[in-house]
Amino acid sequence: MLGLTGKPNVGKSTFFAAATLAMVPIANYPFTTTNANLGVTYATLECVCREFGVEDQPVGSACTGGIRFVPVKLVDCPGLVPGAWQGRGLGNQFLDEVRRADALMLVVDASGSTDAEGRPVKPGSFDPLEDIKFLDEEFDMWFYQVLRKDWDRIARRAEMLREPLPSLLAEKLSGLQVEKPSIVKALEEADLASKKPSLWGEKELQAFAGRVRRLAKPLLIVANKVDLEPAEDNLERLKTSGYPVVACCAEAELALRKAGEKGLIDYKPGSSDFKILKPESLTQKQQQALNLVREKVLSRHGSTGVQKAVNTAIFSLLRRIAVFPVEDVEKLTDHEGRVLPDCYLVPDGTTARQLAALIHSELAEGFIHAVEARSKRRLGENYQLRHRDVIKIVSSKARV
Repeated sequence: MLGLTGKPNVGKSTFFAAATLAMVPIANYPFTTTNANLGVTYATLECVCREFGVEDQPVGSACTGGIRFVPVKLVDCPGLVPGAWQGRGLGNQFLDEVRRADALMLVVDASGSTDAEGRPVKPGSFDPLEDIKFLDEEFDMWFYQVLRKDWDRIARRAEMLREPLPSLLAEKLSGLQVEKPSIVKALEEADLASKKPSLWGEKELQAFAGRVRRLAKPLLIVANKVDLEPAEDNLERLKTSGYPVVACCAEAELALRKAGEKGLIDYKPGSSDFKILKPESLTQKQQQALNLVREKVLSRHGSTGVQKAVNTAIFSLLRRIAVFPVEDVEKLTDHEGRVLPDCYLVPDGTTARQLAALIHSELAEGFIHAVEARSKRRLGENYQLRHRDVIKIVSSKARV
C-alpha cells in the first residue's frame, strides 16, 4: 500500500483524485474505494502480450495499448502539520494511516505558495525544503517515542535474558509494520549492532529511529504545482534533500483524466501528450486550459508526474517486479483458458516457490518446479523471478 501525505493545501487531495480516477475498465477486483481516504491507483508497465503476439484477457487488472494497469492501494493520510507526533491537528489519525503504508509519497508545493501550516502566501515566499525537514522530524520523533516507552525493558531482555535485539525491536515495532531486515540494516548503518542497548542514550536511540524509519517507510517527494514559475528553481533545490523527486502537476492530470473519461481527448496516464477527439465539444476556455497543460507541463516535464510518481514508488522505492503466472506456457493461459489473466507485483528477489505460495499455499507445498515461458526452461524453487517473467508453477497439489 502507498501512503499519500503532506501538509494541507498542497494539492494532495487533487493528486489522490487524479491517481484513483480509473480510465480503464477494471473488473472482478476485491476493492475499489472502502472509505473516504482509501482508494485504488494503478502501477503501469509494458505488458508481455505484444511480445508474445497474443490478445490478453486480464482479470483484476487491465491492458490498453500494450500497457498493463495493475491495481495498488492508496491511502490518503490527513493533512500533516508540525507537532503531529504530539497529537497536534489530526496527528494521531495521521500516524495511524501512515502506519499501514509500505512507502510514502510526500506532496509538497514546489511553487512555495503555502506556508508551514498550509496557508496561502505569495508564490516563491516559502521554501518547500522546510516541508521535508519538518516531515523528517515528525516521523523520526514518532518512531523515537514508540521506542523510548519500553526501552529499559527491551535493554534488560536483550542483556539479561540474551534475547536477540533485532527480534525484540521487531516485536516492538510490529504495529508500525517494520520488518526485521530493516531493523538489522538500521542497526548496522547507525553503528549500533554491537553496542549494548543499556548504553544507548537519547542520541543513539534517535539515530536508530531515523534510520529504521527511512528503511521501513521509504519516501518519494512529489513536487507539485510545477506549472507555476517559482517551482522551477525549487525543483532543483528539492533534489538536494537526498530523497527521489518527481515533478508533478496533479491539477493537470485530473483535468486530462476527466477529459479522457468524457471522450473529449485520447490520453493515457503517464503519457507526454494527448489527442483531442472532439474539438467541437470543447469550449474556448477548455481549449485554452488544454493548451496550457501541454505547454507548461507536458512539454517541459514529459508528463504530469502523477503516474510517474506511482510507478517510481512501486518499482524503485519498494523494488517490486511484475510477473505473469500461467498454467499453459504454450498458450499462456490459466486453467479456464484465459490468456495472461494475472499480473503480480512482488518484491525483487522473490523465488519461484514464494510466488507459488502467493498464488495458493497448496501450490507451494506440492512445488515440483517452475517453467519460464520464453525459454521453456525448468526452474528450481530458488529461482529468483525477473521483471515481466511469464511463469508456470508445476505442483503435485494444485493448479495456477
